[in-house]
Amino acid sequence: MNAGPGHPSGGGGRNRRRRGRRPPNHRGGGMGRDRQTHGGIYTAPMDHNYRTAGDNGAKGRGRPGFGPSYKPSEPEPLPVREDAASRIFAFVDDLFFLAKIQETARKLNVKVEFVKTDKDLMDRMKENGEEKPSLIIFDLNNANAKPLTLIPKLKSKLKKGTSIIGFLSHVQGDLKQKAHEVGCDMVLPRSAFSQNLPQLLRRHGAPEPGTGD
Repeated sequence: MNAGPGHPSGGGGRNRRRRGRRPPNHRGGGMGRDRQTHGGIYTAPMDHNYRTAGDNGAKGRGRPGFGPSYKPSEPEPLPVREDAASRIFAFVDDLFFLAKIQETARKLNVKVEFVKTDKDLMDRMKENGEEKPSLIIFDLNNANAKPLTLIPKLKSKLKKGTSIIGFLSHVQGDLKQKAHEVGCDMVLPRSAFSQNLPQLLRRHGAPEPGTGD
């Protein structure tokens, strides 16, 4: 009975099952050692590549494992013109952004006037000889200015010669949509507005062709 065909096959089955289990267990153990030694099969080469990309860029900028971050270069200041009319007006009462706009405008030799109502704006325009503003900036959270009511009035009066830009919190998606619907040409999150402020002020603060010295 022990020498019958059933016995060798039973033993062989057990032997084959053992052999079937050993290679995966052996490879699994190797994978565990790789993780301990190299930080994981997948993360090791990825970390290496990202570090290489960071080393090839500007060192000391950005977080480890991320590409370098680049800050837009500051534009050149405009030539000083004491008699230049203001071409940029801002409905901004937030002290932080008011100070930031003032400081950036000063560095670029750009005149920016802060207004509270549409009457203030029209009065300033008359003082400028009816020259249309190039840019009007709205803090869309400035409730006193009533941006969603005032923007369509200004667009109707000033037409396409004036750009209207608003800024708000990045989570205010509904307000952004409403601002676009009433005629705001561009709506930016506060961070993006701050980052692009020098370029915006210089572009719109420059005199129109033919009006310079």
